[in-house]
Amino acid sequence: MTNSDRADLDSEWQCKGATLSDKTARKELGLTQDEIVQAIRAGKLQYRRNSIHGNPFLRLLRREVEALVTKQHGDDYLKNQQAKTELALVNRELKRLKMATTPARKQCLGQWCLDPAGRRTG
Repeated sequence: MTNSDRADLDSEWQCKGATLSDKTARKELGLTQDEIVQAIRAGKLQYRRNSIHGNPFLRLLRREVEALVTKQHGDDYLKNQQAKTELALVNRELKRLKMATTPARKQCLGQWCLDPAGRRTG
């Protein structure tokens, strides 16, 4: 491996969104920990050990994980998993925006009060 090849590979590890953790690969792409470990041992996935607040995890290259998922489960499965993940992000943002636009305090109407979701309370 030449120095320029190594520099390209190192820069890939530094790019935002180019890597993901083993936990994220399990959650977003439906892999199991055993599948990840087997792929690492077979040389199909490169990894780096990392830790946050003393909790260890593996950093994986997203392109390699996606290629593994496509090979094992098919391209439709990968696209479906990515769509589910994107939908969850959109729904989370919608929920955040709804909470930011509704008044934090209760609005009382006569003897009934409404909570921020519009339900009657007390």
